[in-house]
Amino acid sequence: MKNAKNLIQVPEGLQEVLLHACCAPCSSAIVEWMLANGVRPTIYYYNPNIFPREEYEIRKAESKRHAESLGITWIDDDWNHDAWLTCVHGLEGEPERGSRCQRCFDMRLEATARKAVELGINWFTTTLASSRWKRLDQIEQAGQAAEAAVPGSRFWAQNWRKGGLQERRNQLLKDYAFYNQLYCGCEFSFLSNK
Repeated sequence: MKNAKNLIQVPEGLQEVLLHACCAPCSSAIVEWMLANGVRPTIYYYNPNIFPREEYEIRKAESKRHAESLGITWIDDDWNHDAWLTCVHGLEGEPERGSRCQRCFDMRLEATARKAVELGINWFTTTLASSRWKRLDQIEQAGQAAEAAVPGSRFWAQNWRKGGLQERRNQLLKDYAFYNQLYCGCEFSFLSNK
């Protein structure tokens, strides 16, 4: 992570952040970097897109295990896949990185912004910006829309793939023996990866 300090900029005044986490592998290097750079994350696990339920539970358990090993607050907003299906209705056939993904990010990041304000945390960000399966412009757009929709919230737009964080993620995946999924999470991404 030798170059991460120069490539990742902490917004002025940011000391605490609500980190929307999709899974432990994606959050591990980000959390490590934050802690080393004076930012205290609270992990928010809100992923109603993940399917099937067993997959959701495995990812959830790994995320919680990781947070607990570091003494970090971990919040579960539980699984409401039916609400997510309603949100993306009509976009089921969209390709990965298309309109369905944008709507999914919008839903999840607005919920994150609302939770941040509820907790009295001004800033929020997401591990989605570390995934090779995601478009950074879509994530940034979703974060900015969430910030606009939720007064008192501030989105920390950050490319978490930079500065050796991807390589560190891969090392931490081995060190923690994390379960490492092979698709984004929803049934539609699973089918597109077959």
